[in-house]
Amino acid sequence: MRTSRHNVKAPAEGRKSPVQAVVLVGFMGAGKTSVGRALGRLLGWQFVDLDDRIQARERSTIAEIFRSSGEAEFRRAEHHALRELLKEVESERLVIAVGGGAFSRAENASLFEDSLTTTIFLDAPADELWKRCSDDRTERPLRRDEQGFRELYETRRPRYLDAKLHIDTTGKEVSRIANEIAGSLGLKQNSAGKEK
Repeated sequence: MRTSRHNVKAPAEGRKSPVQAVVLVGFMGAGKTSVGRALGRLLGWQFVDLDDRIQARERSTIAEIFRSSGEAEFRRAEHHALRELLKEVESERLVIAVGGGAFSRAENASLFEDSLTTTIFLDAPADELWKRCSDDRTERPLRRDEQGFRELYETRRPRYLDAKLHIDTTGKEVSRIANEIAGSLGLKQNSAGKEK
């Protein structure tokens, strides 16, 4: 099931899409990185994971930043990396995956509003997200126990619903989700993987 919070108009035939960058938001386990890579390949756009940018910029893993400096320092680094990344959108078409907390913070949400991005909320029930995270070996600093996981999900979900498009990923293959996003935004690709 797919619902759209805002109407996202597809471009008229033969006209270039107004979408300059797609930003995937959602909770841990939503599939932002997997779907982002697939969507980037589908459109022929560069895929960027904000967490990778933060790690390169800080020369430390996300988990290490949390352990050594705490969440407040991580959020500061996240905000600066996001601000730098969104400047690139002015000259390059990107698919961007952001961490679960990035979109839920007001100072970051304002950056998205002022940029040429279209935000997509990848959603799934907390049960499914918990299972995906439990099956994944990625170290997630804020995934401690199931109760805390669910509470954080419920706290952040209302903010995610502010995204321009809401995609339910429950039980769907990554390629199907990528195609659904491209279709919903009127982004088409040719046989070479480039947008028409």
